[in-house]
Amino acid sequence: MPTLPLPHQLFLLSHQPGKGRLDDDSEAVRGSLLRGAAVAELCLAGRLRNRDGKAERTNATVTTPLDPFLAEVLGDIPADRPRRWFDLLEQRWSKAEEAVQDELVAAGAIAVEHRRTLGVVRTRQLSVTDPGPVRALRDRVREAARSDPGPVEEAILAVLAIDGNVSTVFGWRDRWGHQPAVRALKDRVDHELPGLRSALIQSIALRRAA
Repeated sequence: MPTLPLPHQLFLLSHQPGKGRLDDDSEAVRGSLLRGAAVAELCLAGRLRNRDGKAERTNATVTTPLDPFLAEVLGDIPADRPRRWFDLLEQRWSKAEEAVQDELVAAGAIAVEHRRTLGVVRTRQLSVTDPGPVRALRDRVREAARSDPGPVEEAILAVLAIDGNVSTVFGWRDRWGHQPAVRALKDRVDHELPGLRSALIQSIALRRAA
C-alpha cells in the first residue's frame, strides 16, 4: 500500500467489499477525484507547482520513472506554459477510473470479473487481493478527519473523500460531526496545495450538475 500512488489508494478506499464494486455516491465524480489525487501526488513529488494560480511543471530531476497514470496527467501540461488547475483536472477525466483500475489489476492489487446479469446487462465484480492494508489505510484516513491529522498524504486522501462524498470512507455523521477537525484538515491541504481544491470543487460541481 505505501508504494501505491494517491489515485490508486483512493480507488482502493472507494471499494465496497460486501458488494464487489466501488461506492455509488462518488461514482459521478470519481474521474475528477482521481485526477485531483494524481495532481496532488505530482505536487508533493516536486513535479508541479502553483504559479500565479496555475499549474506549472518544474525542472525537478527525474530519478525514478513515473507511474503511467501520473505520467499521463503530467503530460497534459506543456513544459513551457502553465495551465489552469481546473483545465488539468478536466482533461480526460472520464478515462481516469479505467486507467487506474487497469494498473491495479496489473499490479495484482485487485481482480476484476465481468459478468452478465440475466444474460444481458454487463456488470463488473471487483475484489481487493489483500483487504487488510486497505482497511488500515481507511482507518488512518478517517482518523485524520477526527483528531489526528497524520501525514499530508492521508490528509489529502481524507479531503478528497470528503469533498467527493466517498461514502466508503466517510458517512454524513463523520462529515458533520467533526467540523472543526475537517475545516483544519481542508486548510492544511489548501496551504500545501494552493489552487487545487478550489478547482476540484468546480470540477465536482460540474460532474454533479451533469
